[in-house]
Amino acid sequence: MKVESVCVLGSTGSIGVSTLDVIARHPDRFRVHALSAYSQIEQLAKQALACNAQVVVVPDTPAAQRFRNVWPAGRPAPELRIGAAALAETAADSEVSVVMAAIVGTAGLPAALAAAQAGKRVLLANKEALVAAGGLFMQAVRDNGAELLPIDSEHNAIFQCLPEDEDRARAPRLPARGVRRLLLTASGGPFRTASIESLHDVTPAQACAHPNWSMGRKISVDSATMLNKGLEVIEAHWLFSMEADNIQVLIHPQSLVHSMVEYEDGSILAQLGQPDMRTPIAYGLGFPERIASGVGLFELTRMQKLDFESPDFNRFPCLGLAYDALRAGQTSCISLNAANEVAVAQFLSGGIRYTEIPQVIGDCLDRMASFNGAAPRSLEDVLEHDNHARAVASELCMLRT
Repeated sequence: MKVESVCVLGSTGSIGVSTLDVIARHPDRFRVHALSAYSQIEQLAKQALACNAQVVVVPDTPAAQRFRNVWPAGRPAPELRIGAAALAETAADSEVSVVMAAIVGTAGLPAALAAAQAGKRVLLANKEALVAAGGLFMQAVRDNGAELLPIDSEHNAIFQCLPEDEDRARAPRLPARGVRRLLLTASGGPFRTASIESLHDVTPAQACAHPNWSMGRKISVDSATMLNKGLEVIEAHWLFSMEADNIQVLIHPQSLVHSMVEYEDGSILAQLGQPDMRTPIAYGLGFPERIASGVGLFELTRMQKLDFESPDFNRFPCLGLAYDALRAGQTSCISLNAANEVAVAQFLSGGIRYTEIPQVIGDCLDRMASFNGAAPRSLEDVLEHDNHARAVASELCMLRT
């Protein structure tokens, strides 16, 4: 059996930690070649030591020195690479066959794209690669014979429910035969039943208290606003070649049905499981085989009910903004994502209120509408538009302080 060499981009985040947990259960199938982290350098060193990583990538010289300071004396140190360019080079390294792209935000886009251009198996947990550069990314997968396995639980669920095809990990040009609709489930987050009036005074701690999933602060806020689900709608458009009108979001507070596919004959296939990211990670690592993830038995007898409801766009205006951006085109999606990253960072630091997040995004989309020309042709085009939108969103946040 061939041993796959894995690069984990963003190894100290929740997805990265879960990936290393699954890999450790299959030493005969996988070895860790490279790890990267941005701020949790001490944890990165512990991970590199535990899995015998050959390469470690850190953002800058001070981080590299921190890594050297905590590395145990007498143990052979991994090769230490520094900076964004090194991150992309490592993702495309000839020694690597599988790349887990789990860096949050646009910062993860260049390395994920480099992995696709190098023809790797890309386990995509970075939403922005498709939200900001879906056309470019999917073309890179097609042109370079890469494989793309979605790791978000919802998209992974849809992938599992599509017709079995040995080429389905390749970028599709058309929707899967016989598929009528994609149904993306969402927990509704911590404010599903809160009064809309009370949202004005939401604190960062409340917004980050997700009822079902343990996630980072930024993605937890995105889940609360349902902007996260909006980004997933955009991702689903690119991953499965489906138009916005054929992608529906359903609130499902139990988070047991991870998503569904409806076929032309009326059949609906659903993927169920515990809210544990090791399941989609193991599926991506082992595809087309299924391998042990470490997730325990799913006790169906304890599942009392499954609730589904339509999202309230007044409660979750960010979801509506995401649909609008998808219909407007790729550059509008770049603006949506950039404005959200700026607004969420400002909210988490106390700069704006929770209810001002969608206001900043909406105002930014309006201001950037005049720049919505042709779809970006290069990564540089994407980043230029992204930087412009961030500047506009930052200005809009300052006007609210």
